[in-house]
Amino acid sequence: MAQSENQVRVWVDGCFDMVHFGHANAIRQAKQMGDYLIVGVHSDEEIANHKGPPVFNEKERYKMVRAIKWVDEVIENAPYVTTLESLDKYNCDFCVHGDDITTTVDGTDTYHLVKKANRYKECKRTEGVSTTDIVGRMLLVTRTHHRGPEELNKDQVGAISQDHSTKSPWTGVAQFLPTTKKIIQFAEGKEPSPGDKIVYVAGAFDLFHVGHCDFLEKAAAEGDFVIVGLHSDQVVNHYRGANNPIMNLHERVLSVLACRYVSEVVIGAPYEVTAELMDHFKVDLVCHGKTPIMPTEDGSDPYAVPKERKKFKMLDSGNDLTTQKIVERIIRNRLDYEARNKKKTEKELKILEAMKNNFH
Repeated sequence: MAQSENQVRVWVDGCFDMVHFGHANAIRQAKQMGDYLIVGVHSDEEIANHKGPPVFNEKERYKMVRAIKWVDEVIENAPYVTTLESLDKYNCDFCVHGDDITTTVDGTDTYHLVKKANRYKECKRTEGVSTTDIVGRMLLVTRTHHRGPEELNKDQVGAISQDHSTKSPWTGVAQFLPTTKKIIQFAEGKEPSPGDKIVYVAGAFDLFHVGHCDFLEKAAAEGDFVIVGLHSDQVVNHYRGANNPIMNLHERVLSVLACRYVSEVVIGAPYEVTAELMDHFKVDLVCHGKTPIMPTEDGSDPYAVPKERKKFKMLDSGNDLTTQKIVERIIRNRLDYEARNKKKTEKELKILEAMKNNFH
């Protein structure tokens, strides 16, 4: 089945709705199992049939998956049930999926065909993040998701992201626990080469989305090495207010590191782009998108230094999607998503029960 020179080709598929670092981590693990990674992404119609409306449309989801640095090729409109025909058509040796359960609308395991043919491998699911959980966070009016585990009111989060009278190990809300190992796995660890033009951009990059992707692609075209400065949760909350950021700093670091246009991330970067920062990273150009620039606490322009140095450029990504617009999409369709999440949890619990009965 493999290509010439014994190239191992790996297939991964999914909805990849609201692509988060959990998806990226599964893709990273799958790529480690072979040489060439093909990712099949389901269409809007397929997702709506099997699990309810996706948050992002298919064009947005295809683009997001293409931007993940471990992906070699994306297949659009991949079938919801993984078939041997799909694997054969793209010369893939096997399929990889996380150790959670994915089912069709009638409760069938979507990987039963490839499992039966022994062309299925599993990777570890990333604890503490799921699309269901993120939707739940967005529907919360409080900032519960920024508190420590001892302050976290699981019932309050659960009431929205799942039916809190039930507990599914896959859909249930958990705390994401960051480790240096995880950051190292996501980071390239490469230094800029002599003569590289270094581009610096800064922001929240909350709920990493296709608008961020388009902006970073434009920034990457301006130079050779893109550094992203990520503001801390406190800084983001200060200038965004309300329930922001939705993803904490560690989660945002992994989401940005997974993007193929990014070379390095500054964790908890200062809001103001200072002379010290520019000199330390040898920054040749600082870029900002079309989003409004909030002044610093003393009312000054956070980009004053790069502007004085004639090293500042506004970029138009051609995409007006913002984190706020995504939250508005969710709230607008709140009842649909709450129903979808509840249905998903109930379905998973039935499968769990069946698995226990079969085991006994």
